Amino acid sequence: MASLIGYYSLIFGLCFSFLIIVFSINNFRNKDIFDNRIISLTFLQFFFVVVSFFGLIISFVNSDFSNETVFNHSHTTKPLFYKISGTWGNHEGSLLLWLLVLTLFILLFLFRTKKQTKKYRILTLLFQQIIIIGFFIFLIKTSNPFNHIFPVPTEGLGLNPILQDPALAIHPPILYLGYVGSSIIFSSTLAATCLNNITQDWAKHIKKWVLVSWIFLTLGILLGSIWAYYELGWGGFWFWDPVENVSLMPWLALTTLLHCILVLEKRLALTSWVVILSISTFTLSMSGTFLVRSGILNSVHTFANDPERGLFILIFLFCLIFMSILIFFFFFEVKNKQNNSFFWLSKESAILINNLFMMYFLAVVLIGTVYPIFLEVISSQKISVGPPFYNKLLIPFLIPFLIAMAIGPKLKWIKSDLKNKSYLLLFLIISLLLSALIIKNLNVNFLINTILVSSAFFLFFITLRDFLIVKSKNLSQNMAHFGFSLLILSILFNNIFSTEIITNLKIGETFENKKIKINFENVKQKNEKNFIAIIGKFNIENTNGDIEILRPQLRIYNQPNIVTSEADIKTNLLKDRFLTMNQVQNQDYFNIRYQIKPFMIWIWISVLLISFGGIMSILKKRYEN
Repeated sequence: MASLIGYYSLIFGLCFSFLIIVFSINNFRNKDIFDNRIISLTFLQFFFVVVSFFGLIISFVNSDFSNETVFNHSHTTKPLFYKISGTWGNHEGSLLLWLLVLTLFILLFLFRTKKQTKKYRILTLLFQQIIIIGFFIFLIKTSNPFNHIFPVPTEGLGLNPILQDPALAIHPPILYLGYVGSSIIFSSTLAATCLNNITQDWAKHIKKWVLVSWIFLTLGILLGSIWAYYELGWGGFWFWDPVENVSLMPWLALTTLLHCILVLEKRLALTSWVVILSISTFTLSMSGTFLVRSGILNSVHTFANDPERGLFILIFLFCLIFMSILIFFFFFEVKNKQNNSFFWLSKESAILINNLFMMYFLAVVLIGTVYPIFLEVISSQKISVGPPFYNKLLIPFLIPFLIAMAIGPKLKWIKSDLKNKSYLLLFLIISLLLSALIIKNLNVNFLINTILVSSAFFLFFITLRDFLIVKSKNLSQNMAHFGFSLLILSILFNNIFSTEIITNLKIGETFENKKIKINFENVKQKNEKNFIAIIGKFNIENTNGDIEILRPQLRIYNQPNIVTSEADIKTNLLKDRFLTMNQVQNQDYFNIRYQIKPFMIWIWISVLLISFGGIMSILKKRYEN
């Protein structure tokens, strides 16, 4: 029954989409004031999508295996929390969640923009409805979450065990809030372009939507990274996986867009940048989500492999991009052309330089992600693009980017100078000396690592000075930049100082070297509701004689029948001790992987600081100068 109600709710929601378009066009042509009936229709559209979504949740909770989606992604022994999160842990459910957030955001937009002009609100609504209708059709035609199967199975196939994790359960909704937030930016930018209303007031209005989308996308990426770190068993937080990349690309575009809006708000400049980036951000957000869900990209995160879905995706994306390009070329007009010329030493010039760096980073990630796809299509050759590719192309440009990022906020709008800024040179010298001192005794490339670390230190010291000494009006900006500098430093030190031991041990055996002793004491078995846990006990002894006990697990799931490795991680402010075990096939040995990962917790903290900077900016009564 819940599935049936959910399906027909989708149909009703689609019908209301067409009604909204009809009423909106009529209101746009014939009336001077906004027709509030449109808000009522938008609310009803959202209501029916909510009903549909809850219909799917109820089907999962009740283990209704007559629903094909439930059958493929659930099981009676699965805990209730993962039954609920399994609603969006699959292709069909994730798209329904997308649709839910789409309809929610346009409803909030109508409520939050009562002071905006009628034509602007209606045009934004119309563009948003085009996207919403596309999702409705995509769901109903190719990805119906309410398909019925008969005869009804007595059991389901279960959810992939590595997806049964608290971090990953809330990761998709938060990430989608970031993705879908970009749809409002996209629609409102097209509306403002059509009305030739890309103004400073519009920049102030749209800035909050950009910040909301950026914050949620940042937090979504953070949760995915934390999950990958402790769940996948290799001890890394970022592997340049294609699915990781498709979330990073819209974040880079959004970050660039945010800085362009700052310039637009202050000087009515970079208008073309704002329009192009608004279009690009949403295109990257949607294409990334669809690519993950279509099976085109191979990753642990993918959920589907259906050519019909891929064809629909390509057509829908092409239509949106084509529509956007037409609107840009036929309606966009540059205002105040004199404002587009900047003095070489000014805040807007620094922002522009940093934007160019960000676009270069985006281009590298885009090429690294899509090139293997094109190569496979053209030649059937499969390749993977990993860290060496990105390190070679990104690191050299990261150095001037960090330096410009440190200096830029210290400059004035329009025209600036370096008077009374001798502290910049002082901090640069201190950063170089400190970096050289840290790197000199390490078995790494001295020159490149010293310069890279010193540029990160330079940004760190400049932002730290603003907190401790200067009563800055740009507290939110400083918070975000300080968080970013801390992130880069933490990543660099994590890569430079990390150590790893990989060995095979039997129960009772000990591994020993000059720095550490690993004793494999025993294993115990523990029966859980939907898996059997094989828990190892390892005594880790350092050179000081201090012993720490770590208990990694092997989990044998009953449905589906999969074995996963669960790391045991001990964390403090300086480092993580990370241990996993895997049984060597057909042997009594266990493969042991022990890692020391310095400054891991500071990576997570730094991303939270970056997000908090955005939150502070939203909560401010007035925007920063």
